[in-house]
Amino acid sequence: MKAEILAVGTEILLGDIVNTNSQYLAKRLADLGISVYHQSVVGDNPQRLLEAYRLAFSRADLVIATGGLGPTKDDLTKEVAFEYFGKQSVVHKPSLEIIENYFKFMNRPMVKSNVKQAYFPVDAVILPNNNGTAPGCIIEENGKMVALLPGPPREMKPMFEETVVPYLQKYQQGVLVSKVLRVIGVGESSAEELIEDILDNQSNPTVAPYAKDGEMIFRITAKANTQEQGVKLMEPMEAIIRSRLGSNIYGEGDTTLENVLGGMLIDKKLTISTAESCTGGMVATKLINYPGISSVFMDGAVTYSNEAKMSRLGVSKETLDKYGAVSSEVAAEMAQGIAKTAGTDIGISTTGIAGPDGGSDEKPVGLVYVGLYMKDEVKTKMFKLSGDRQKIRERATMQLLDWVRRELL
Repeated sequence: MKAEILAVGTEILLGDIVNTNSQYLAKRLADLGISVYHQSVVGDNPQRLLEAYRLAFSRADLVIATGGLGPTKDDLTKEVAFEYFGKQSVVHKPSLEIIENYFKFMNRPMVKSNVKQAYFPVDAVILPNNNGTAPGCIIEENGKMVALLPGPPREMKPMFEETVVPYLQKYQQGVLVSKVLRVIGVGESSAEELIEDILDNQSNPTVAPYAKDGEMIFRITAKANTQEQGVKLMEPMEAIIRSRLGSNIYGEGDTTLENVLGGMLIDKKLTISTAESCTGGMVATKLINYPGISSVFMDGAVTYSNEAKMSRLGVSKETLDKYGAVSSEVAAEMAQGIAKTAGTDIGISTTGIAGPDGGSDEKPVGLVYVGLYMKDEVKTKMFKLSGDRQKIRERATMQLLDWVRRELL
């Protein structure tokens, strides 16, 4: 079965909201072994919406449309779909009763336009909405199927999982099983070069590399009759990739670098503190994203000025005068200073020039030094990073967290 995802709403076209529904549905349809070759977005216009349905059904068996199920006049997703299939609609009394009870429960008056949400063809499969007022539906006709779902993700996702997934499973022909390996410390071109022969000769399973926010993602996907068969197909491919990329692979699935590092610190019972200049608290923010990190994360200081570096961390005036705030020597004293004042096993630091101003030939924008104090030893690293101010700060944070991870390995 081939599917197309159709997002309806002028607000999506204008960029007022991000279309996360299509991303979610594409992943879930892949899990069901249903291929998605196209995704479309159309505004709240009946002629263009009808044209979108015609185009979608010319190349897909299933269209999943999200949005436009509300009570207002510009909510036309259902009505235009009914027109496409040549269906008349009538009030579905159970749906109307649920909508009425919803407003009673909320102690709000129900306006006449809400009745519109209860109109469906008599042969439609009604999809109850347990999180809002707009029911969805499925219509099948002449080998074509449309599933109409509400736009708000908190309504769309439960409806899809509770009603659409079980309905589609009878059409399922095999499954697509995927596994994501997350890689850091290797550039996109270098990472691809390491597995170039795999990319050139892949069939089933396949490997797809993606660059994302300072890291690489390798998605391994296998098509099989069952989940178990898919996992077995992927195992040899995963083993090859792991052997070539080694410790550059920091995690799997939806994990994050800070979650991996946070888990390692807790497992090893190592306390940590942070001293930041150019990253302005971003390192600490990343670490505290991990639940339970309070057992090991003791202190975080943003010491932006030289005075703060001296008074808070004990960085010497002589070091600052001789080498400047952006230097390996200051990064070292910052890391050691925060570890000593906080009484932690590990102290880490950042100091650099995030831009857009403040750079020089000797110390350009993007120059960042990071420090690591651990086991009574202090080390530093230098990075020359590109991007705008925010990107430089983000990349410095990722580089530092990855360095600590590698040291803990």
